Amino acid sequence: MGYFRKSFVEKLKWMDDESYARTVALSQFLPGPGSSQVGFAIGCHRGGLAGGICAFVGFTLPSFILMVLLSVSSAGLAESGTFQGIVHGLKLLAVVVVADATLGMFRSFCKDRLTAGLCVLTAAALLYFSGIGVQLIALLVAAVVGAVWISKSTGESAPSDSKVRWWPLVLFVVLFVCLPLFWRDGLFSGFFQAGSLVFGGGHVVLPLLQSGVAETVADDSFLLGYAGAQAVPGPMFTFASFLGAELTPETAWRGAALATLGIFLPGFLLVYGLRGAWQGLAARPRLAGATAGLNAAVVGLLLAALFKPVFVSAVIQPSDFAIVVIGFYLLRSLKLPIVGLVLFFALAGLFLHSGS
Repeated sequence: MGYFRKSFVEKLKWMDDESYARTVALSQFLPGPGSSQVGFAIGCHRGGLAGGICAFVGFTLPSFILMVLLSVSSAGLAESGTFQGIVHGLKLLAVVVVADATLGMFRSFCKDRLTAGLCVLTAAALLYFSGIGVQLIALLVAAVVGAVWISKSTGESAPSDSKVRWWPLVLFVVLFVCLPLFWRDGLFSGFFQAGSLVFGGGHVVLPLLQSGVAETVADDSFLLGYAGAQAVPGPMFTFASFLGAELTPETAWRGAALATLGIFLPGFLLVYGLRGAWQGLAARPRLAGATAGLNAAVVGLLLAALFKPVFVSAVIQPSDFAIVVIGFYLLRSLKLPIVGLVLFFALAGLFLHSGS
């Protein structure tokens, strides 16, 4: 978000600060990848729908290529002791990153007893019961509770020129409803459903994707892809590119493309449809309350994912947890950049593997 503002508001002056702030707020309100939605909206602001598509390709293509290459190369390196050590270290990095994201989101979205309670109950429900259905029910319940008991005024009013583009919204609803009915096991369908339900940014996609591919992608491979998504430039949602390649090893690039398009498309359809009218919609008290409830449930969802699959698949012995504690200190207290963390955990993984 900071890079976008510096490049397109301060340097190129494609939009002013007020327009940019509205765009960022919209990305927080809707499901989908926040940074990618902002980039898509900036492209639409500059060059219409074609500009939005160009912005998406430019922002996503580097990490897409790197994540597919990671998937393709990991199969041939699986027996290498060095590679196994690095993978183990990156799995420990995933523990630190998800823990940090959970803590930060809890402080932002769970500031009172009700929202904290929604977080805890959501996490407990998902630890007892697994599956995308339970996640969806938890999100819906939290939205209803928020609309009834957290409804509040945002102090904003609808702009006079606000308008809704209906065709993207209709297309979103049709795909969301019909894909599971007619293409239940399709790669595109599964990732489209996940992209439609992710509130709160990149890390929250972890539990939704894990529940969808748990039977076909091993936990080790899943966490390798998640850690890889931390290490490459670009949006976290290109984790889907890795999983698409893993699910279709014989046609890795095609599978990665379908998964990537599926997970990004819902958010882009919603942004394009609501970009002109979001301010008036978000100002409605009950909708603002429902959003607060959803955000709290999302933190609980991420908390459950922190335990399984992240922690239980990575931390096997006391030395693993020692590395996690050190890494958490490096991230939270010393503010070590992600590149430095990747290097630290890769070396730590090699050290632990050599000693085992």
